[in-house]
Amino acid sequence: MTPKELMQAAIAAAKQGDMPFGAVLVKGDRIVATGYNTTQTDSDPTAHAEINALRNFTKASKTYSLSVLKGYTLYATCEPCPMCAAACVWTGVSEIVFGASIQDLMAIGISQIDLPCATVVAQGFQMIKVSSGLLAADCLALFQKNAP
Repeated sequence: MTPKELMQAAIAAAKQGDMPFGAVLVKGDRIVATGYNTTQTDSDPTAHAEINALRNFTKASKTYSLSVLKGYTLYATCEPCPMCAAACVWTGVSEIVFGASIQDLMAIGISQIDLPCATVVAQGFQMIKVSSGLLAADCLALFQKNAP
């Protein structure tokens, strides 16, 4: 699958959640886990799409560390918040690719913690590549439907 197709899979996942946050965890070009926001459904403020994708994979694979396995990429409809970015550091994700940015969401009135993913990753102990803007307009369109 191409990067665009992988982000489209994250967009499709987002449509299943409480809010349009979707994520897919990828090894090579194969999706190994999917997640979407279930904070309201689960009454769990940590149930973000990225966290759910990581939980789904690590539980199924019976490992907490992706760095041992190397080469996993997380595609997300929005820039991971500080919690999700830190979870990527802790699990050892190799790359994060996102569509809409935290700034994009703040500009349309959706509350976010104004701390870029790349800043959190830079403070961590893993080398994680961060790429932004893939299908950003398509991702942002999901959120515009939920803007105040």
